[in-house]
Amino acid sequence: QVQLVESGGGLVQAGGSLRLSCAASGRTFRNYVMAWFRQSPGKEREFVAAISRSGSNTKYVGSVKGRFTISRDNDKNTVYLQMNSLKPEDTAVYYCAADQTYYGLSDNYDYWGQGTQVTVSS
Repeated sequence: QVQLVESGGGLVQAGGSLRLSCAASGRTFRNYVMAWFRQSPGKEREFVAAISRSGSNTKYVGSVKGRFTISRDNDKNTVYLQMNSLKPEDTAVYYCAADQTYYGLSDNYDYWGQGTQVTVSS
């Protein structure tokens, strides 16, 4: 099992930046595909980005390509989401997710964090 704890959310003006972190417990972090999802009030949870176990491959939803970057540090058991040029429509609770085998865009990941709020003001 792995436990995930997100941090780094907050309030930022449009055009600003935030970096989210997700710290994972356990010694097998490098065996997990990691992903970020987000959910706004009244909307379904949405895939944002995913990164392979080694970090060599990444996926993004179209609306964040060129603005967000997912990365991981397997020595620190941490995955990051660097968010630049933020827009009000990026406002959501952001969740970290992990799975040993699944590397896709749906929410079939086995493990989830509690979420961190990101609010972008216009």
